Amino acid sequence: MTPMILFRWQRALPALLAAFLLLGGSGCAMVTVKQVASSDYLVNKRADVLNTGKLSPASRETLSAAGLDESQCEKDFLVCRSTLLMTDDLNVEQRLSTLSELWVKAALALTPKKQTANEPPMSDAALDAWLEAARYGYAYLFYSGRSPSDRAFEDRQTQVRDYYNYAAEKAAVVLFARARAAALAGEDYTKPVSAGSWTLASDFQRLSLKSIPKQLVPAGTVSFVGMRSTYRRDGFGAELVMVMDPPKLVVPAVAAEGAKAETAQAQASKDEQEEEGVRRGRRHQHDDSVPEYSEMSSINVTALLRFEGNTLEDVMRTRQVLLDGYSPEATERITLHGEEVPLAGNFTAAYGLWLAQSGFATQSLRTLFGMSEGIGEPHIYLMQPWDPNRRIIFMLHGLGSSPEAWVNLANEIMGDPELRQQFQVWQVYYPTNAPIALNRYEIANAFNDTLQHFDPNGSTRASKDMVYIGHSMGGVLARLLVSDSGDVLWNDLLANYNLKGERLKRVQSKLGPLLHFKAEPNVERAIFIAAPHQGTDIAGNKVGRLIGRLVRLPLTILGKFEDVFLALAQAEQQADGTAKPKIPNSIDNLKASDPFVKAAAQLPITPGLKYHSIIAQRKPELAVEKSDDGLVPYWSSHLPGALSEKVIISGHSVQETPQAVLEVRRILHQDIDEVGTVARP
Repeated sequence: MTPMILFRWQRALPALLAAFLLLGGSGCAMVTVKQVASSDYLVNKRADVLNTGKLSPASRETLSAAGLDESQCEKDFLVCRSTLLMTDDLNVEQRLSTLSELWVKAALALTPKKQTANEPPMSDAALDAWLEAARYGYAYLFYSGRSPSDRAFEDRQTQVRDYYNYAAEKAAVVLFARARAAALAGEDYTKPVSAGSWTLASDFQRLSLKSIPKQLVPAGTVSFVGMRSTYRRDGFGAELVMVMDPPKLVVPAVAAEGAKAETAQAQASKDEQEEEGVRRGRRHQHDDSVPEYSEMSSINVTALLRFEGNTLEDVMRTRQVLLDGYSPEATERITLHGEEVPLAGNFTAAYGLWLAQSGFATQSLRTLFGMSEGIGEPHIYLMQPWDPNRRIIFMLHGLGSSPEAWVNLANEIMGDPELRQQFQVWQVYYPTNAPIALNRYEIANAFNDTLQHFDPNGSTRASKDMVYIGHSMGGVLARLLVSDSGDVLWNDLLANYNLKGERLKRVQSKLGPLLHFKAEPNVERAIFIAAPHQGTDIAGNKVGRLIGRLVRLPLTILGKFEDVFLALAQAEQQADGTAKPKIPNSIDNLKASDPFVKAAAQLPITPGLKYHSIIAQRKPELAVEKSDDGLVPYWSSHLPGALSEKVIISGHSVQETPQAVLEVRRILHQDIDEVGTVARP
């Protein structure tokens, strides 16, 4: 080749190469490498329409294989859907999972992000899109050729499960609203509801509803300040909270300074009724229109949408849907189309919503100071629907407090899978201004009446091996509930007063039942937290006396016991001739010098009962024996014979600390090991 020809080739080579590339080169696409950070890879891999608003990489790849892209599907969803259904080269799982996600995207576009009370309900078009999203997800999970267990470790199944669960949540809320409206109009709320071309039925029989619920709230839409953890279980179904009307509580009349409780004639009539009830073995007079117990007014629900049919073709053709409601506490898994499927569950949302809407914080203080809108009698709350196979944990709050005192401890117990399987939590809400002896009597009666209602023969597991947990004054009450009084308290009263004849009979009829008691049967263990078993000097100092003067007893208590304390005043008093006795309030009973608390501290705990102490120490630099928690000294909280004593650096509200929660959980797990477990369905 001559130099001239070589020169010409060199000049023409770039142009020839460019033309070669434009014409397709050798017929192979050019591949280059692009570096992707590991964190970005994981984010992109798990991104989908629910967390980014864009389709997942898996769906985009399926669309690409069918000659489509996301923008085309946004412009003409029906053509996109038809193309996917008619593309034979796609496998069933690809087609169904992508269509489920596409329907979720369409449904999101049709659904208002925030619905206010004045906005119209979800349109039939939006509901139809959610039902289609759930249908395709349901078909993918159960009718695509492989079982859910075969895909257990696949991210795509987790995504599709989430599409189904989210669609079921949206559809359930709409169906509930329509069923409730029908019920309020006098129709059967279980009657199937029509929505466009769909017919939707509901089945809430497993929830044992006693009234028409007020509201159905998606658990994922609420969070709570003051609650450390949210406990839930991954699985199949929409996590919801069903809100009921709260129960009525006994509200006492308010005692004004110097007010008379009732006329003597009216009080005498009530006294006769009360004494007759005692003779016949009944508890004190109680307003039967106000129940002594209730379940929480919010309950956890897991909802499933079941599409009629036994084949893929049936499921894709049907317009019949059943909404099934389950209690996640009672049911952990179900069998669906031959597969054992774990149910999703949220164990915190109902409890948090109930507490947030309860008004306990204000009401408990109004009760303590005898103001209006307080409470007049104990009320038992069941934190879950009654279960005869779960043992009872009974929790008693302290002075000026309410069930809110247990917010984190109860949540941790209900969130622990093993504890949740073996225990059900009951709590008492009681008037903390009342004398301790009266509260002990009233609480015992309310608890036993509630247990009698659910287990008349006392034969279930729930009625055996119970655990009592009390904080502060609730700890004192818990100890008295597991103690026998014998004649100790009554004899202590008689030693100070010369009571004979009618005067003795009158005092005995009122105070006898309060000062004579047996330990509650079938209690296997107790945990006392920052409990002033021997009282506290704080209650007797200047601040304590000031608070004590502010505490007001309701007219019901003043009226009931006024004649008794008048009789005591007329009797021969103590040798030193002190001032006439008055009806004590809870602050009086917590003084270290109070005769009742001194005598009660000596009562024996039921032989064989296992008990534990959790004690708070405010100043770590002090010796434990000389310490206190700001209100209760160590010497008053300490109980000889306790199986364990945990001292925690904390103030008086130690039950809220993580250390106390962990200690209670440790004790309860130990209790399960010792008592044994029961298999759950």
